[in-house]
Amino acid sequence: MIERRVVGAVGLGQLISWGATYYLIGGFGEQIGAELGWSRDIVYGGFAVALLVMGVASPLAGKWVDRRGGRDVMVAGAIVNAAGCAGLALSHQVWTYYAWWIVLGLGMRLTLYDAAFAALARIGGPEARRAMSEITLLGGLAATVFWPLGHILSEHFGWRIALAVYAGFALLTIPLHLFIPNGRFAGAPSAGAAAPRQPRAVGRRQLAVAGGLYAVTMTGANFLNAGMSAHMIAVLSGLGLGATIAVWIATLRGIGQSAARLCEVLFGGRIDPVTLNLAACLIMPLSFIAGLFAGSSTAMAIAFALLYGACNGILTITRGTLPLILFDPRSYGTIVGRLIVPSFILPAAAPLIYAVVIDRFGNAGALYLSTGLATMTLAAAVLLKLMFPPPREVAKQ
Repeated sequence: MIERRVVGAVGLGQLISWGATYYLIGGFGEQIGAELGWSRDIVYGGFAVALLVMGVASPLAGKWVDRRGGRDVMVAGAIVNAAGCAGLALSHQVWTYYAWWIVLGLGMRLTLYDAAFAALARIGGPEARRAMSEITLLGGLAATVFWPLGHILSEHFGWRIALAVYAGFALLTIPLHLFIPNGRFAGAPSAGAAAPRQPRAVGRRQLAVAGGLYAVTMTGANFLNAGMSAHMIAVLSGLGLGATIAVWIATLRGIGQSAARLCEVLFGGRIDPVTLNLAACLIMPLSFIAGLFAGSSTAMAIAFALLYGACNGILTITRGTLPLILFDPRSYGTIVGRLIVPSFILPAAAPLIYAVVIDRFGNAGALYLSTGLATMTLAAAVLLKLMFPPPREVAKQ
């Protein structure tokens, strides 16, 4: 059983790490472009480069966690994140701007959920599911906390000072990461553990199919997350909402994420992760359909933010828990590190693609694109459910 203080420390570290890095561009992108005179393509291209770096570094990062433990990896990542934020704050030229996004991409891969999940799997084995869900409760509030915080800081001091403050926040996660033990799970699962004893994907063919469907589902979810993280505020504003209202409604995404994750923590132990994954993918297209009416109805804008936040929040959990039941948890970091490479590399283009779509087809075009991608993700989740159902003894519980 993973200690409560470890879960709390890792969860708070996730809130700060996500807010100070991944959600940075959504809060400051428009201001950076306005001050430096750069196009959307250039500004959001930096974030795209960071996602690409996350994908390239993913296999090595997963192996590093398996071998050295999450503490060393995530402490190193916190230092890299701080350097990246500070470097962006000092950037005046495109090449330095992109160089620091490369640094930030490495730091994000070493500190965000995938690293944290691998660290928890290493110390908790098959029983890490609940801990994975719990750390996302605080992590899900990152946008809710950091988008308004960034807005206030940049309004009073400018985006450069705000990023310098973010660098300080990144360093504050170091003592939190030091709570992670360096040991490795060696015991048998407890009688109440939700995960089945044997992985559902056995044999080369099943491993390939399960890995492929998992990769497609998470790539689709990550692509949408990257696009919405970069452009959600701009899309809501472009549909007719005031800038301040758009910021506050967008932050409801974090409320939806954490509310859904709280429900998963309280009741999700009874639900098979494959079924939970499917339910989240069913909600996602509906959220974007609601978003299409955001310009004429504030209620629909709120529904869009809450529903998308909820399904994205659950998919973040199943991103960590599905491999626990599909594959051998002893090699969690290495296996997942390889499978999630497409979920970083392909979404690296999302900020740029969304920027082009918005410029050419308007903000509604971005939501139509999102609906189509969400439907594709749903198809992969349906196949995963049909091909890898829970064992009968688990299904009857």
